[in-house]
Amino acid sequence: MNSASSRSRTLKAVGALSLAAATALLMTGCGQSSDSASSAATSEAAKVVPQKQTTSPSATAQLTEDQQERKKVLDVTKVTFDDAATTATGEVAGSKLVELDLEGVDDDDNQSPSPTATGSPTGSPSPTGSPSPTGTGSPSASPGADGPVWAAEVAEKDGTIHTVRINAVDGKVIEARVDADQDADDKKQTADWLAQATQTPQQAAKVATEKKKGTVTSVSLDDNDGKGVIWQVDVVGSDWKKTTFDVDAKNDTIVREETDED
Repeated sequence: MNSASSRSRTLKAVGALSLAAATALLMTGCGQSSDSASSAATSEAAKVVPQKQTTSPSATAQLTEDQQERKKVLDVTKVTFDDAATTATGEVAGSKLVELDLEGVDDDDNQSPSPTATGSPTGSPSPTGSPSPTGTGSPSASPGADGPVWAAEVAEKDGTIHTVRINAVDGKVIEARVDADQDADDKKQTADWLAQATQTPQQAAKVATEKKKGTVTSVSLDDNDGKGVIWQVDVVGSDWKKTTFDVDAKNDTIVREETDED
């Protein structure tokens, strides 16, 4: 009787252990199935959700040739229009700015100086206001030799125009000379236009950039088809497109605006 009871207890214990082992195995299998399902779901989701792009297509490749050229020049230009204007008028005592242009930006042709440019080696005009017969212009004045260049025209009170070229990277004067091909009529016209222009080119540039945010690349005094004088201002925006503004030189009113889509 005692032996039978002992065997019964042993069988029960073995049965209990087997049941526990089976339960543990079942739970482990379920866990593995659950992990596998989660892993599969994550993998499928990754296929649906695109990976974040770390690099964007080159914006330059989408620009027109003109826009690329503007970007190329402006990316290396350090001297602003205002600073170049101040430097240019400072080269000729009592002068006023007539024109200032950043070479290489929408040029019809580079306004390169004559090989016999008459500026002094120091970049100062002749004290007499007339060109030197020896032609002592700086040999480094060729466009692009030292990077981008601001080309300015400043006029004396009598309308005599001087050309001043300024390195647009370091602000140094490359050349300053009196324009040799002016006659009495040219000087009178320049003097008359400046007398009519009660607003400065800096004021006109401010009006233009308030209308379109960007960088001023050119300002010039011109006649408005017999309706007075205007400051023509070019502004290049962040899209590298150029907008030209005609600003009344008497009251700072914009009389024309045109954007070059190229």
